[in-house]
Amino acid sequence: MGAFHAYDIRGVFGVDFDGATAYKVGFFLPELLSADKILVGRDCRLSSDEIHDRLVEGITDAGADVCDLGLSTTPMVYFGTADYGFKASVQITASHNPAQYNGMKVSRENALPVGLDNGLGQIQEWIESGRECRPAAVKGTVHRMDIHQEYLSFLMKYKEDLGGLKIAMDLSNGMATLYAREIFGDAPSYIFDTMDGRFPNHEPNPLVPANVRALQELVRRTGADVGVIYDGDADRVMFVDENARFISPDLMIAVLGHYFLEEKGEKGIVLQDIRSSKAVGEYLVPMGAEMRTWKVGRAFAARKLREIDGVYGGELAGHYYFRDFFYSDSGLLASILILNVVAKMKSRGISLSSLISRIEKYRNSGEINFRVEDKQGAMDAVRDHFMSEEKPSAYMDFDGYRVEFPDWWFNIRPSNTEPYLRFICEATSDTLLKEKTDAVKALLSSRFGAVLG
Repeated sequence: MGAFHAYDIRGVFGVDFDGATAYKVGFFLPELLSADKILVGRDCRLSSDEIHDRLVEGITDAGADVCDLGLSTTPMVYFGTADYGFKASVQITASHNPAQYNGMKVSRENALPVGLDNGLGQIQEWIESGRECRPAAVKGTVHRMDIHQEYLSFLMKYKEDLGGLKIAMDLSNGMATLYAREIFGDAPSYIFDTMDGRFPNHEPNPLVPANVRALQELVRRTGADVGVIYDGDADRVMFVDENARFISPDLMIAVLGHYFLEEKGEKGIVLQDIRSSKAVGEYLVPMGAEMRTWKVGRAFAARKLREIDGVYGGELAGHYYFRDFFYSDSGLLASILILNVVAKMKSRGISLSSLISRIEKYRNSGEINFRVEDKQGAMDAVRDHFMSEEKPSAYMDFDGYRVEFPDWWFNIRPSNTEPYLRFICEATSDTLLKEKTDAVKALLSSRFGAVLG
């Protein structure tokens, strides 16, 4: 059952999981979440139809009904789950992974995520133990449900005048194609704006530099003020500035402060993940934010934002969560709000690159991946090495380790979805950044045989 992960079920379809797995997930979900009807959506991957059919078969064999959204963005499923009061939902997607991957994102009432620690682990145990799937005496039924217009209307409430903004958009041949033109019209310059589950132009992961190059070229060619790129299921979004420079997604948490804290006056808690730049909090606190840091991933972030009633939050991976959106993430909503800010800044003569330069105060390594067998031992060794040299100014140990010193910090954590140890470092100068990252590379290589991933 290599497809069961901390956040969702995901893997290469036909290798890590198959239609039989999808059937069993569907069969056990009604019992797990005490649901007599389940909302189901799917992305455009070539295997999504087969997974959909087996999942729905399992749900209905268990005696529960299915409300079928058909093709949908993942946030559209969150919207439907919370707005219509479903106790359970499933989006069939592998998000940003390559075309041969697929999976299922499961949510419970109020669109709260179901991860390995609060439900998926139980289903995994039932499947692995060979628990029987005995069909109910009365089979459930399938109903087609169309909430496209409702979700569009919800998003459009947030869109302001973007007429003075020149926008370039890469829809990654993914699910953002369902809505982007309806929201932003024909004025933006679009690429890869037809839905195609083979992802023929690039993999739908905007964090990989090669996948952003076409958008960067489009920004240069059209003289756009901003470039926007979505991932495969449209729950994430990332940006490039008018110079075609990719913007680290955590910095956009700070940009959103201009909308929520400054314009709307919603002072309160802002959530960031453990990898976020120190610059984010330094920029937002003077605006009235109370910063909180938490674990990486929707399964943790969405629950935490609801628990602390945060105004909004964000992650280095390009997820942005909103109290006004059931504490969930939406790439389309995030792009609307950020473009609102960029348009207002442009009207005041401030370019996106100028705005980011006001936020970005440190040199950052970006995430460096190491393949290493003894992940815990390697993390402990890195932590102990630096803490023996300097006294930290802050220490966090809830998602790997984040250790802060006066002029630099690092986070080292195990990946929940891939065989990697992830390291990120930030410092006040390039020289200090290189010194610390080189020390980590040398330590992990010599003591643990780690290689760069």
